[in-house]
Amino acid sequence: MKRLSTLVALFALALTMSGPAAAQNGNLSIYWIDVEGGASTLFVSPTGESLLFDTGYPDNDRDAKRILAAAQKAGLKQIDHVVISHWHGDHVGGLPGLAKLIPIGKFYDHGDGVEQADQQRRDSYKAIAGAKRTIVKAGDTIPLGGVQVRVVVSEGPVIANPINGGGPNPLCTNTPQMTPAAPENIRMVGLAINYGNFKMATLGDLDWSRELELVCPINKLGTVNVYTINRHGGLDDSGSPALLGAIKPQVVVINNGPRKGLGQSDDRVKPINAAQATPYERNSYLRLAKLPGIEGIWQEHLSMIDSDPAHNTSRDMIANLEDRDVAHIGNWIMASVGRDGKFTITNSRTGFSKTYTAR
Repeated sequence: MKRLSTLVALFALALTMSGPAAAQNGNLSIYWIDVEGGASTLFVSPTGESLLFDTGYPDNDRDAKRILAAAQKAGLKQIDHVVISHWHGDHVGGLPGLAKLIPIGKFYDHGDGVEQADQQRRDSYKAIAGAKRTIVKAGDTIPLGGVQVRVVVSEGPVIANPINGGGPNPLCTNTPQMTPAAPENIRMVGLAINYGNFKMATLGDLDWSRELELVCPINKLGTVNVYTINRHGGLDDSGSPALLGAIKPQVVVINNGPRKGLGQSDDRVKPINAAQATPYERNSYLRLAKLPGIEGIWQEHLSMIDSDPAHNTSRDMIANLEDRDVAHIGNWIMASVGRDGKFTITNSRTGFSKTYTAR
């Protein structure tokens, strides 16, 4: 009898070890993959279902291989859902290579609006997606094994009703207004992800003007625990104080490259109403670091544009220290999220981890 119970126990253990890592511990896993200033984030639900948000650059399949490595680390045999935020090469360029490396289930995007410079990438995506393509609008949801994934912005109007406790936003008074970005950054797909008490938002390269549509005069995003900052941390045309102050992120992750995003400035972008607007912090990192309630800032790369330690997070929270064109494996940042809202973020370069409790 004792031997039988032992065999039953061993069989049960084998079953728990056979699925993806997230399914073993009941947590949502999130991997921010180093695509050198592109964008790519992999979500693995507690049931083992997966969603990839953007695919990085083409670059001889460098980013596709890094995404595959993260998927294998998570125990995946396929990627169930791929969401493409927009048709720029740093967001969709890695898809053809990835599709050769791992099966992909379904595809989601903002639609066929495209600039001439991006048309070939859009057409390549459509050929890969085929009949498995869905065009999403704000308010749509994407099924992900017990995790709520909502589209908060896409081509057309933003979400109609507030989520996550959103409401009137007093920070909109005297907030700077910016001229709209180029069309592809206006059409952007952005997502809100909820798992139990945990709330996250990731808005791709959404520009300042569309951010204000989401939070002014009503903050429709509510508050979040984790925010993947827009435009790779280069915030001259994003990261409006009216947005950042309203959503009150505990933790910000910057998917920058060594010479893209964080530290980059664009003096061509000027507030429309500069004379009436409330002044705001122009340095991107300091704008985040000064947010009330911020508990952690994690970076994919040390910024080589502005490597001042005061303008970068602490090195144990930076996944990659190398400059551009230096061969390296591409370290990731990973979060393990429980339904109770506790989440642990780990830097794969150093093994450094920090645990947070959702507010």
